[in-house]
Amino acid sequence: MIDLRRACALQALPFAAFAACALLSPASAQDKPAAGEPISMTVSLGDVSLTKLPFIMAADYGIYEKNGLKVRQFITPSAAKVVIDRGLQVPKENVSSEKGDIDIGGASPMIVRMTTDATGPKRTVLATTDHISRYHIITRADIKTPEDLKGKRIGYGTFGALNHFSLYMYFKEVGIDPNKDVTMLSNAQEIKNILDGTVDVVCGNGPVVEQAKKAGLNDMVNLIPKKYEMPGSSVNADKKWLANNKEAARRFVKATVEAIAMTMQDKEKAFASFRKWYGITDPAMLEVYYAEAADLPKKPYPHIDGFKNMQKVYTWREITRYKPEEFGDASFITELDKSGYIDSLYKQASAGVGAK
Repeated sequence: MIDLRRACALQALPFAAFAACALLSPASAQDKPAAGEPISMTVSLGDVSLTKLPFIMAADYGIYEKNGLKVRQFITPSAAKVVIDRGLQVPKENVSSEKGDIDIGGASPMIVRMTTDATGPKRTVLATTDHISRYHIITRADIKTPEDLKGKRIGYGTFGALNHFSLYMYFKEVGIDPNKDVTMLSNAQEIKNILDGTVDVVCGNGPVVEQAKKAGLNDMVNLIPKKYEMPGSSVNADKKWLANNKEAARRFVKATVEAIAMTMQDKEKAFASFRKWYGITDPAMLEVYYAEAADLPKKPYPHIDGFKNMQKVYTWREITRYKPEEFGDASFITELDKSGYIDSLYKQASAGVGAK
């Protein structure tokens, strides 16, 4: 079981490192760095989860700086609230409500907002760094089978969130109509929401699963082996920023593939970041989480099959009028792939990847 209080090791130290190596404000869209001068940019971590490990490691081990970037990363207020509700303490200086040039988060909720909310983000997916659902369906102890879910209250984060999307994919598989067979309730994705009787079922991952086991709840379905293709955690660039900052985007995507390679090839560095950021010290638990985090796409193209699945789950006009390819810009990954650069990262010795 993860010690959630110790997981307060989302502490000021790593974020202070970000701030120390970055300007206090992002470069404007028209700023042009001098020759040899790093490009400043902001990066919003859309939530605090294991899928953010490569970006944490990019900061911990100098990958951003190596690629000529000064990156300031921060947690959004909504993401901070979620982890605080799970017993973590996020220092105020690590939280910002400003809009990041790059957002690291689920493409599904981003696209839902973009196609339903006039004030929603206008972003393009540059890379999909997590392409399958990693959620578990967690229930009251007496709920054992898919049939038992009928008539129950199902909790999730927000409409379009990855846990909402994952539930819809599972319901489709087992023949449950989310509009007629169950009651869907947003803002109820925590174990406490089952324990206090708000809902009967939640869809969670990571620490939520561990909390559920401790509380005696039923981990009814692990969706990971099902490999539901989804527009998961992604590098999402603000469209206006991207139009004027192609070089910054190119460097960031290059840093992303390097960080993924380090995650996969240097277990000890990954373990160190796990300990620092998540307070996970149990060797067996480290192995479990590393196996999940290391199962990332080496070539994180914007995930077309995930976009297609999304358009099957969510069917309003504005979301279905796009071609799946229009949600992303694969040019940056394509350039790195065709050059052989990504393949070269996996030919290097583990100890040499990202070494200082």
